[in-house]
Order: sequence, then structure tokens, then C-alpha cells
Amino acid sequence: MKPISMMKRAGFTAIAGLMAINAFAQDEVSIVNITDNIHMLVGKGGNIGVSTGADGTFLIDDKFAPMTGNIIEALKSLGGDSATYLVNTHFHGDHSGGNENFGKTGTLILSHENVRTRLADGSTVSAFNMVTPPQSGSALPVITFSEEMTVHLNGDAINVIHVPNAHTDGDSIVHFSDSNVIHTGDVFFNGFFPFIDVEHGGSVIGTINAVDAILALSNDDTVIIPGHGALSNVTELKAYREMLDTAQTRLSKLKAEGKDAAAAAAMNPLSDLDEQWGTVMFNAYRWISIIYDGI
Repeated sequence: MKPISMMKRAGFTAIAGLMAINAFAQDEVSIVNITDNIHMLVGKGGNIGVSTGADGTFLIDDKFAPMTGNIIEALKSLGGDSATYLVNTHFHGDHSGGNENFGKTGTLILSHENVRTRLADGSTVSAFNMVTPPQSGSALPVITFSEEMTVHLNGDAINVIHVPNAHTDGDSIVHFSDSNVIHTGDVFFNGFFPFIDVEHGGSVIGTINAVDAILALSNDDTVIIPGHGALSNVTELKAYREMLDTAQTRLSKLKAEGKDAAAAAAMNPLSDLDEQWGTVMFNAYRWISIIYDGI
């Protein structure tokens, strides 16, 4: 299982980025090849990671429920079938919405313990007016962990590692240690300001710490699957970390001065970051209103 060359990676990174941004209105699932048996599935919802092989099909996240049929068709085209194992990197519906569909096919769902709790309790994400009712039965992870677990499959040691209070309170990153591939979940939005779910335990400093954990596992050849955006690499992840650190430093200062979110946003402290990071989901003004309580 050899990682793709940097030249090939650059070519489909641009294409995958456009797909990831535009796919919110589409049901198609596109495949990005990473190694002989590890792939990224792009379409409406978060990016999926998948390993196929003689030991079964290992899936990382499952998008929205209506996407399940197209996901399974993509898995079959890769020589797999409905997933043997499924990891939820966190509880949001664009990453776990297909759980019930996959669970009913016999897929074994794994997650951090807080993911099962959030799914069972139901949730409201105010930033998007997104209400998810309590889940039960086959929609819930069957195996949960508190810190870390390893799945040995298809010639790889797949380490699933909890990173606390980052995008949410239940995030995991997934490290294919033998193949040098990492799925970050929504700890990493490649190329744009990330949604950080402060209501459910997320924070900017926790996200920075999670990025540091990813970088500690990485080298210049590591292929990085972000939660959203194009297939990536360490250079892009470091740029993202620098942006987060800049935001944390500037907003912490304003918070220490007693300014609330509205007053801080009105000062435009991140205006210089907008051109690069504020063109996809949120501009800097809107982003500050979302993350400020998590500073």
C-alpha cells in the first residue's frame, strides 16, 4: 500500500476541493484514491475514509441517511460491501446520519463514549437550527471507548484516538499507522473557518491541541483526510493551525478586556484572515459570533 505521489495528490486535491464545497446540493459520491486500499469518499456531508480488503470494509463516518445507498455503491466499486466496521468521528448528522441504515445491515459501529451519549440524548445545534431527535437501536455505536482503541484490519493498525473538547466533546482522529494516512474528522476544515460546536463542548484551544496531536503523528508524506474540504497534507494543516492560533490570541485579548461577542466581532479583529479563510462557510464576523464562547 504505497501513498500516492505528491504530484498526483496535487492534481486531485484541487478537484476534490471543488467537489467538497459544491457537493452540499448533490447526492453523488465521488472516490479519491489514496493508497491501493484506502480511499476518501466525497459528497454531501463530511468526508468519508474507507479501507477495503480481505478482512472487511472499514468506514470512517457515513454522511446523511439518504446518502447510504450511494455510499454502498461506491464501496462495492472498490471491491468492498456494506461496512464491516464504522467509526463515528463525532455525533453531527453529516457524519453519523447513516448509522441506522448501516447498523441494520450488521455494521459494527464504534465511537468515543460521548458520541453515543449525544446521539442517544438528541441535540440542537443552534448555529444551523439543526435539531436531531434522540437515536436508539441500530443507530447507536455498539462499542465505545474513553481515550484510544486500535483495530487491526487489512494489513494496518488503525488507531482511533479521542481528542478532547475540540470540534465537540467527543471527537476522534483515525490514524492508519502503517499507511501514513490520518482522518481528522471535523477537527480540520481544509481551507476555511471551521464550525466549532461550543454548545457541545468544543473550543478553539481544544481544536488547536487536537491539530497538534495530528501533527505529532505526521511527517511530510502523511496524507490527511479532513472532515471537510480537499484531501490535504501537513503544510496545509500547519497553515490552518496558525490561523486558529491567531484567532485564539486576538480574541482572548478582547475577551480579557471584557468585550462580548458582538463587540469583539464589530472590531473586525480577524479581517486580514477573511480573504483566505472566510469564503466558504463563514466570514470572520459570523465566525467570531459562533466561536467566541469557546475562546
